[in-house]
Amino acid sequence: MGKEHGFSVDTSARPDVFTEANLKQYTALIFTSTNNDVFDNDDQRLAFRRYIESGGGFVGIHSVVGTERNWTWFKRMMGGTFLWHPKFQPMKLRVLAAQHPSMYGVSTTWEKQDECYFLKELSPGPTVVLASELGSLNPAEAEKIKASAGTYSALYPSAWYYDYDGGHTWCTMLGHAKTDYDEPMFVNHIFQGIRYVVSQVKTIDAGKAYAKTMDEEIR
Repeated sequence: MGKEHGFSVDTSARPDVFTEANLKQYTALIFTSTNNDVFDNDDQRLAFRRYIESGGGFVGIHSVVGTERNWTWFKRMMGGTFLWHPKFQPMKLRVLAAQHPSMYGVSTTWEKQDECYFLKELSPGPTVVLASELGSLNPAEAEKIKASAGTYSALYPSAWYYDYDGGHTWCTMLGHAKTDYDEPMFVNHIFQGIRYVVSQVKTIDAGKAYAKTMDEEIR
């Protein structure tokens, strides 16, 4: 994707890359299907938080909502944390904000196989641009779906954006199957999310970062 669209990409599976000195060179950080704890220590978590506070960008894909489940600040950024998902299955998705840049080229009614993730510890803030149609899910799990969806009755968030604590984020809960990453509609979905986030990031200004600890109260 970087080669196709002309942007540079670094990849790493090592959490020791999360230092303030290193992160400031990046316009956006992308967590692709991360899950559970991904940092080795709280200094790395603080470096990540201060990057966001400095005006950085973040893109989260699929199981990212199950990442850092014990870190309140991260869960606030996600809008919640993982609760449960029905089995991998065909499902229908509906674009809620066709004019939003991250929805460019996304079919307004999109049918694909995936996992519909449900969240707990919901936090206000994110703006939803794509939703799962709950009625399209297998009725064999209807009772648990209803319980997990809470007060959502017909649609459940699947992709959203959020200007959070100084930074700019976009997340999608789609992307379970490896084949998704060769499928043009899904690849475009991810690219438009990345493009939206980097368009919001102006400069990484460390002078705007204020947190001294990973759990400091959000200003």
